[in-house]
Amino acid sequence: MTMPPPRPLVEGPSAWIGRDLRGREDEWIYSLSPAEIAEIENATASVRDRGLDIADIRRADFPLPTFGARLDRMREEILNGRGFVLIRGLPVDGRPIAGNAVAYWAAAYWGIGAYLGNARSQNAKGHLLGHVRDLGLATSDPNVRTYQTTERQHFHTDSCDIVGLLCLKTAKSGGLSSLTSSMAIYNAMATRRPDLVARLFRPMPTDRRGEVPAGKKPFFEIPVYNDHAGYLSVLYSRTYINSGQRFPEARRLDPEDVEALDLFDDLANDADLRLDMELRPGDMQFVHNHTILHDRTAFEDWPEPERKRHLLRLWLAAPGARPLPPVYAERYGSVTVGDRGGIICPDTSLHAPLEPV
Repeated sequence: MTMPPPRPLVEGPSAWIGRDLRGREDEWIYSLSPAEIAEIENATASVRDRGLDIADIRRADFPLPTFGARLDRMREEILNGRGFVLIRGLPVDGRPIAGNAVAYWAAAYWGIGAYLGNARSQNAKGHLLGHVRDLGLATSDPNVRTYQTTERQHFHTDSCDIVGLLCLKTAKSGGLSSLTSSMAIYNAMATRRPDLVARLFRPMPTDRRGEVPAGKKPFFEIPVYNDHAGYLSVLYSRTYINSGQRFPEARRLDPEDVEALDLFDDLANDADLRLDMELRPGDMQFVHNHTILHDRTAFEDWPEPERKRHLLRLWLAAPGARPLPPVYAERYGSVTVGDRGGIICPDTSLHAPLEPV
């Protein structure tokens, strides 16, 4: 007798199918108008004239008289709709900017992000502004994170409500962005193999990759799928689940666990389910971690340092976000809406660096 799925199938826009969105880019790409670009540039000039540190910029410091209302609607779409948006047209390429161009566009990006949420620390160093750039490292080192390499990232979530990327420079080849709805994956697994998807509601030991909060173990345990207060949410990194097995005290994955994770990965990579996109300079992508997995293909970079692939990243705790189960505090530090997520360790000092470090 076939067992029932752990919960009903997910209905609504968050359970989108990639093939249905291809060719319909006008539904999820928003192109900035000249007037909106002018608003952004005026607000950026204002905070720079005041000498504000990027990490101190708040929404009130960054007035966007018309685009701000659009960003509010985008936040609602990210949190309660399709779960992602791509904003196109920030003129980062080919327009001279007085002073450090990275600092200028970082301030603009931070100000836009302030309309979507509060910035959270992305690593043990306390980086509130992340730099996605190859540092010549490799994930064979268990304390290295994939964004510091040229390797494929594999589908995963980040430890925040919304993750944002601003593309400054593209690679010589590769580095495509891919998204898959984890809600659509659930629906497919629940329909085909409810026995396996049930496995993903059990806690999985997940490596902290050397970024260990005070009083915590070097790994945490949380299910991939978490059903709480009527919401189905996902927290996932297969790379970190696999490397969590290096700890003798971590629960051993059994063959059924591995089979469930393999099917989950196969569906995340399914050509029908996933949506691939190329981020151009000036593109800003914002993604809801609780309902969407994201990936990046491996890439070959330019040899010249000034041409190397470079993206800025924000982890955001969003106002109006969904409730999360208490177990998320193991990774998020707190489950308080608007004040959760990120990585805080004993020596963490919060700041927004303007160079990849």
